[in-house]
Amino acid sequence: MGSALRTTRALALVGGILLLLVAPAAVAGGASPDDTARLLAGMPPATASPLQPFARSGSWQRHAKVFDAAWAQLEKRQLANIRTWSAHQLKPQPVAYYMFSGPDFLYANAFFPDASTYVLSALEPVGAIPNVEGLPDQALAREVDRLQRSLNSVLSYSFFITKKMKTELSGGRLNGTLPVLYVFLARSGKTIRDVSLVSIDPEGVLHPPSETIAGNTAKGAKITFAGSDGKEQTLYYFSTDLSDDGVKKSGFLKFCSGLGQGDSLLKSASYLLHSGNFSTVRDFILDHSNAIVQDDSGIPVRDFKPDNWKLLAFGNYVGPLSIFPRTYQPMLKELYRKGRAGPLDFGIGYRWRPQQSNLLLAIKNGAKTAQGQ
Repeated sequence: MGSALRTTRALALVGGILLLLVAPAAVAGGASPDDTARLLAGMPPATASPLQPFARSGSWQRHAKVFDAAWAQLEKRQLANIRTWSAHQLKPQPVAYYMFSGPDFLYANAFFPDASTYVLSALEPVGAIPNVEGLPDQALAREVDRLQRSLNSVLSYSFFITKKMKTELSGGRLNGTLPVLYVFLARSGKTIRDVSLVSIDPEGVLHPPSETIAGNTAKGAKITFAGSDGKEQTLYYFSTDLSDDGVKKSGFLKFCSGLGQGDSLLKSASYLLHSGNFSTVRDFILDHSNAIVQDDSGIPVRDFKPDNWKLLAFGNYVGPLSIFPRTYQPMLKELYRKGRAGPLDFGIGYRWRPQQSNLLLAIKNGAKTAQGQ
């Protein structure tokens, strides 16, 4: 089939400037980014799509069957319960920040479904805009198999195993975080309208990759999409160093500051915010968040000033895994002991089993959230 599929190519046009100047990058070939996302996610592309012949191959249909089953289980076990929890605990905010996220739009959307802008950031590279046109069947089968393997841990445990994802999504036709973001957007019921590659200069201004920017830059992607209601939303993913030395030079936090206040998610963050080398991004999250949803790998309880924050505990705190020494939090344990922790009917973070998972909701005093009136 793949050999019979004609390959058409268009120039990848990147012109103008985002915010100051940028027009979206054209997708190579005739397939829309939404068609590509649906195909990678095991969902049939539009009937008139040039990718439609792929969906008739046996390898793709097996891929679709695997993903259908995985998402049905994930929806029942995790996502539906997270959306219910979020609806009871949070009020919609315009911006959702998710530092140390990798390409985990899935959980950002589950916790903050009504955000108009999502900002995800981590070290994992963005990669090329996915394009599978012209691939023979066997080549596409290999690509989607790699994609499946890269998603196994997040679908099973709620977090990415970074080394495994790096191995599976390096090289090949599908590389970096964009293929994973495509899958998560499609499986979250979103329609992708546009995809652009972007960079942030040290002053926090976005530019197309065709422009040469002096100094350290954060490279990323901007994806505009819509849910079933047709309301346009924007997802930014940036590959950037969030340590103090890295983030002070990249302009990333200056860009975020321009978006204003929002809510934050911190999950499976390797306890980096417990160290002194990530104080800048920690302070940004505390300053720019009305509410912070996190497991114990996020901001230590000691950094939430009692006069500024109300802390609500959910689930059960049993301490960190042994691979994260010196990250046990006596203050968090005391919060669970003294307070009445709310129920948590889904697993989250490194302690992914529901009976062992912990979740902290920190609400800034005066913020308009469901529990912070």
